[in-house]
Amino acid sequence: MSTEDPQAAGLAALAGLIADRTRAACLLALLDGRAWTAGELARHAGVAPSTVSEHLDRLVSGGLLVQERQGRHRYVRLAGARVAQLVEDLAAQVPPAEVRRPPRGLREASAGAAMARGRTCYDHLAGRLGITVTDALTGRGLLRQDTGFALTEAGVEWFASAGIPLDLSGRRPLARACLDWTERRPHLAGASGAALCRRALEAGWCERVGSGRAVRITPVGEQVLSDLLGIPSGALR
Repeated sequence: MSTEDPQAAGLAALAGLIADRTRAACLLALLDGRAWTAGELARHAGVAPSTVSEHLDRLVSGGLLVQERQGRHRYVRLAGARVAQLVEDLAAQVPPAEVRRPPRGLREASAGAAMARGRTCYDHLAGRLGITVTDALTGRGLLRQDTGFALTEAGVEWFASAGIPLDLSGRRPLARACLDWTERRPHLAGASGAALCRRALEAGWCERVGSGRAVRITPVGEQVLSDLLGIPSGALR
């Protein structure tokens, strides 16, 4: 007589939570790192508010989302960096042909182009923007990619000199490779990637495009990244 492996049962239950197009759409939207209302997610997924509410209940119960209420609004967000990493890693496994289907109109084409140029993956930079910054850090000896991502001593000093504080005592990895689903190459994630993204948005080096995950470099950001990393002006547009 065989006994059920509890880990296998748990994995199957987790996969079942994600294996729904509406729930997957909600998880991908929440990769922008912000809290969304149920109504916003319903519009994003193209379903009725009552429908998305049921899906969100399942994701909260399954530990993938956390929620809070403010007045009559219900806000949800990803339960943490580990959930974001799971969603990112799964999204990167989608075959390119399925990701790059022909856009359904000019608006979708423009949104897709903006996402490919630059976006947030939960709390770090992705798209061509994230890849370009990662390559610049590597080229200057600040980041190693040979045996997994790791900041060098010079890299840690660079973050400090750039006014980007790092939590060196935290449990989260300082640097982690995240496979970019549009570029099909790894960009910088982990605590250092999050700190860099946070600084870029707070200092106005980057700005969000609309209400989604897309971000774009600003003229100030072009100058700063040219000074700090030698990235040519115009390379991130």
